[in-house]
Amino acid sequence: MMSDHLLSLVTFLPLAAALGVALVERRAEGAIRGLSLLASVATFVLSLGLWAGFDPAAGFQFLEDAEWIAPLGARYHVGVDGLSLVLVLLTTLLSPLALAASWRSVGRAVKEFHVALLVLETAMLGVFVARDLLLFYVFWEAMLIPMYLLIGVWGGPGRFYAALKFFVYTLAGSVCMLVGIVYLYVAKGSVGFDLGQLASGAALGPSEERWLYWAFALAFMVKVPLFPFHTWLPDAHVEAPTAGSVLLAGVLLKMGAYGFLRLALPLFPTAFWCFAPLVAALAIVGVIYGALMALAQEDLKRLIAYSSVSHLGFVMLGIASGDPLAASGGVYQMLNHGVSTGALFLLVGVLYERRHTRLLGDFGGLAAGMPRLATAFLLIALSSIGLPGLNGFAGEFLVLLGTFQVRPLWAATAGLGVVLGAVYMLRCYQRVFHGEVVHEENRGLADLDARELACLAPLGLLTVVMGLFPGRFLAVLDPTVRALVEGGGP
Repeated sequence: MMSDHLLSLVTFLPLAAALGVALVERRAEGAIRGLSLLASVATFVLSLGLWAGFDPAAGFQFLEDAEWIAPLGARYHVGVDGLSLVLVLLTTLLSPLALAASWRSVGRAVKEFHVALLVLETAMLGVFVARDLLLFYVFWEAMLIPMYLLIGVWGGPGRFYAALKFFVYTLAGSVCMLVGIVYLYVAKGSVGFDLGQLASGAALGPSEERWLYWAFALAFMVKVPLFPFHTWLPDAHVEAPTAGSVLLAGVLLKMGAYGFLRLALPLFPTAFWCFAPLVAALAIVGVIYGALMALAQEDLKRLIAYSSVSHLGFVMLGIASGDPLAASGGVYQMLNHGVSTGALFLLVGVLYERRHTRLLGDFGGLAAGMPRLATAFLLIALSSIGLPGLNGFAGEFLVLLGTFQVRPLWAATAGLGVVLGAVYMLRCYQRVFHGEVVHEENRGLADLDARELACLAPLGLLTVVMGLFPGRFLAVLDPTVRALVEGGGP
């Protein structure tokens, strides 16, 4: 029955499509685009079956377990709980939107571009569904190559430097994690790589646990990215094509926080809580620093990149606070950030296609001639700053409320980031869409077309639905996050 292997089908359908696209004649660009988009949309539709059949009270579901590397005890073991399910759905939603947004903007090596995006989708999904540590690592590493290619081949003028910086930073963190995985495997008596067995196996010594925690934590800090490991992100975003920026901000940045919850907390709980104040301090610095840097930017993409540093700081603050409510708010903020920031990069991509510039000073007065774009940008900007009734509010509010109950000073300090966020986003909107048209190139620009509206509509709808009905999503993820924070297992 398909339902017995639904999770594997969702995970590997994009990879199968990538192999199919690779066989299509290079000149058949329409067929390449159509097949890629069809496969990615089908993946999203299938993933809705996971949501429909999921029971929030039943732990891991849609489990599949088969022998993989017998001598090592490694297995193909996959499944989803509330935490991984919502991130799988975020991935399957953003991937077809990224493909559709690139329909006209990719002018060279079209086949290779679509193959890279589809392979990347499978790798991202694999990270969220893996229940075997070695399998997790394989998917984690598999993400690097397609994203490196997306930035380095289809990026902007500084793409080579940005791609290399992205690769070196993330690979360095991954090597640390690999060393930790090998040591953990030996220290636990070579019982295999199953996360449940590793968490409940032979106890580690205090010193061992601390060192192993940092081997994993460094990889996750780079991926978040947590201050001061964030410097690769602005360059990567500025140079990446629109599809790369959408998936980088919407999905890849979530994997660091996911790794803290899925691996670091259950495998090394004592060390995790020992160093949680340090992680929280870095998160708070990131919240304020990212907001101040965003305020100083003239490039739209760089502004949004630094805003991501600030928003992901709230996520890590919620996780490190020790309060289950704040942790659930942090995970919800991960989803909100994926939706809102993914939409922002789509909107910036539209502007760049029209004007071939991202500098704030090159715009002004666009609202009169582009009312649909101005309205969409305003909606997403308001969601990004946490306007009540839109998605950004619930996540940040839960993080600050939960953190205030245990660490009032942390919450009060991080709250400054909310104020600064409103300043830089509203200032950005005002400079781009209001005022007088001082550049003749801004007159007569085409407004959003049907394809662009179709890409943005799902994200715009989600900003409202997730803002008005956060309980529907929190009911799915909260039992898992609460169990993790309170010591219920990986």
